[in-house]
Amino acid sequence: MNQKRKPYLFEAIITFSFLIIIMAAAIVLFAADPHIPMLIGTAFAALMALRLGFEWREIEGAMVSGITKALQSIIILAVIGVLIGTWVLSGVVPTMIYYGLKVIDPTYFLVTTMVIATITSLATGSSWGTAGTIGIALMGVARGLSIPAPIAAGAIISGAYFGDKMSPLSDTTNLAPAMAGTDVFTHIKHMLVSNGLTYAVSLIVFLVIGLRHGGGNADLTSIDALMVGIESHFTITPWLLLPPLIVIIVVAKKMPAIPGIFLGAVLGMVFAPIFQGAHLGDILNASMYGYVSETGIEMIDSLLTAGGLEGMMYSISLTLLAMMFGGIMEETGQLDVIVQALLKNVQSMTGLISLTLATSVFSNVTMPEQYISIMIPGRMFAKTYRDRGLHPKTLSLVLETGGTLTSVLVPWNTCGAFMFSVLGVSAFEYAPWAILNYLTPLTVIVLTALGSKFIIVRIEDDPTTINDFELEKNEGF
Repeated sequence: MNQKRKPYLFEAIITFSFLIIIMAAAIVLFAADPHIPMLIGTAFAALMALRLGFEWREIEGAMVSGITKALQSIIILAVIGVLIGTWVLSGVVPTMIYYGLKVIDPTYFLVTTMVIATITSLATGSSWGTAGTIGIALMGVARGLSIPAPIAAGAIISGAYFGDKMSPLSDTTNLAPAMAGTDVFTHIKHMLVSNGLTYAVSLIVFLVIGLRHGGGNADLTSIDALMVGIESHFTITPWLLLPPLIVIIVVAKKMPAIPGIFLGAVLGMVFAPIFQGAHLGDILNASMYGYVSETGIEMIDSLLTAGGLEGMMYSISLTLLAMMFGGIMEETGQLDVIVQALLKNVQSMTGLISLTLATSVFSNVTMPEQYISIMIPGRMFAKTYRDRGLHPKTLSLVLETGGTLTSVLVPWNTCGAFMFSVLGVSAFEYAPWAILNYLTPLTVIVLTALGSKFIIVRIEDDPTTINDFELEKNEGF
């Protein structure tokens, strides 16, 4: 039996390099999902742990410990799956999308495009779903107005990713606080100022650009078809806006995330028979397997077939695997030696946050999957942020900014590849116009350099919104 020892830097780099290589090869060359590459990377990390003298029971305990840190996020993801299924079944999501489509104005097309993409993404929690449905229709309208496709794609992506980041239904919006050690609603509220600022700037830019192109006679046939299709298959009424409004209110009143989201799911179950005539079997099936739209209109069916506990298993299973890898890397000290090497000449808050952003961007480029660019840097820097007295929501904001937003700017990342496939514009073309996506990281760095509390929050300023597990860990620091 080997004597247990600390890892050398080169050993930790080998472990990470192996993960990067297998992840990049699987995703870029074979268009595979990241789950099995992550599992293989975890196995390699375990082999390195054995080389360092750790016993198998310790390695297994490290994996379990890693998973434990993500259990709150996993529960939230499961409940969100139920909520999405019942909100589509009850007509809540279709109502939000329907009213969003009504605001289209050719004169202010780019602005309304960004707003519609935001509303749709907020309602569904999916930037991909938004771009692949409403986004396609809006690209058609843009062609009718002679608006360059890259600019229209930039407006769609900016709105879709803002809505995705600010929606508690989004998987990445739940993963970031889970990796950092806080809750989803604390995370969202902390992002309001920095993201709201860049959203406002983006709207102004698109307004100015749009005034040069808008006012033409656009073909709104596809948009009208969407609205008619939604209206013919769902009862649309302002009353269906009550569930999201109630959830917002109870969360603002400090209700914890899990009961707050579950309340929203229950409201969807109650409204489904009242407004859509659904029966108990429909509610149970939508909660478990998600709502299956069968309108016969491909765009509507693609957008509204969503949710369900089963539908969240992709994200939940990847979270489990990533946390197994992270648990081994933490327990064996491999994460620590890499972080210490990175932080050797980084003393300021601006340097720390810039380094975290850069690490997430690097992950998006080398392990081209946005989930990984949140999970791996999250576990790398969580302890450092706590050691420096920073609230976990500071880290979660940075992870979301660097991980989620920049993923779509990388052509070979799964996000960039998806946007090209549905919008017909490559990341090289739309990246300059995805204003919110690259402006937000820059804004975060500037606000950090100015010492803004909209970014930098210390633990003592808000001790009640740190996960219990993380609080227990902090006692040793």
